[in-house]
Amino acid sequence: MIDKLDASLRFHQEALNLRARRQEVLSANIAHADTPNYKARDINFNAALTQAVERGRQSQSVAMATTATGHLAASAGAANDANLLYRTPVQTSMDGNTVEMDVERVNFADNAMRYEMNLTVISAKIKGMLAAMQQ
Repeated sequence: MIDKLDASLRFHQEALNLRARRQEVLSANIAHADTPNYKARDINFNAALTQAVERGRQSQSVAMATTATGHLAASAGAANDANLLYRTPVQTSMDGNTVEMDVERVNFADNAMRYEMNLTVISAKIKGMLAAMQQ
């Protein structure tokens, strides 16, 4: 039972992490709108979420090697930007910049809305679990 609850919340956690990462990438694109030769980037969200969920099923973290016996054991989350892709512009610019502000604004707003929706879903799940535990 706990495994199913954990898996459900882990899925939403991974989705939130990816949405936050995508928001950072979109923000960087907007910030570099006037930078010559800057190439707009984006995340293939579906592929990244699939990989994150699969990675979560296999292991939660990556073990770090220690070089001496006095070092503390540690682990780190696997940061993978394999799904960070260059965006193909609809209309090219003279300075080589591929950022299109209209596209970036729409993607930024859409991603923010989906992030908020994901938070609402997680909140409802937690409230439902608390209500079930109180009965």
